[in-house]
Amino acid sequence: MFSESKKGVLMMKRKILVAYDGSDLSKEALQEAKFQARGIPETEVYVVSVVTQAGPSTNTAVARSIQWELAEKIKPDMEVIEEDFKQEDITINTDIIIDAVNRNAGTRICNHADAYDIDLIIVGSRGLGGVKKMILGSVSNRVVQESDCPVLVIK
Repeated sequence: MFSESKKGVLMMKRKILVAYDGSDLSKEALQEAKFQARGIPETEVYVVSVVTQAGPSTNTAVARSIQWELAEKIKPDMEVIEEDFKQEDITINTDIIIDAVNRNAGTRICNHADAYDIDLIIVGSRGLGGVKKMILGSVSNRVVQESDCPVLVIK
């Protein structure tokens, strides 16, 4: 997590993962990652979008086709995100994960975080009304429960 600068001063290297699903809260999570990356040189931001099982579970071919279609629809967003971060000179990595085993996307986010030694996960919480306001969305809840690193939930 620390690296030595040219002047021999220790600098903190940090990896932030943002879970992105196109929602307003995931866009706010991107802005938070950008804000935090500006404050610490050598910060790397990883933006991950997980496409889970979609369509009828009885027809695997149809479900798979829908997943690939959803992944294709999110690609332009990821390209815009990459360009936005690069313009601010922030190292960015994007990935779209297709989860064929119908797990909660939060599990895949945590697996990705582990694989890349992520220091912080930023995830949006679903905006629920009434009594449900007290409960995190299923993905953000799963990330909070399973993550081995700190998690920042955007509400």
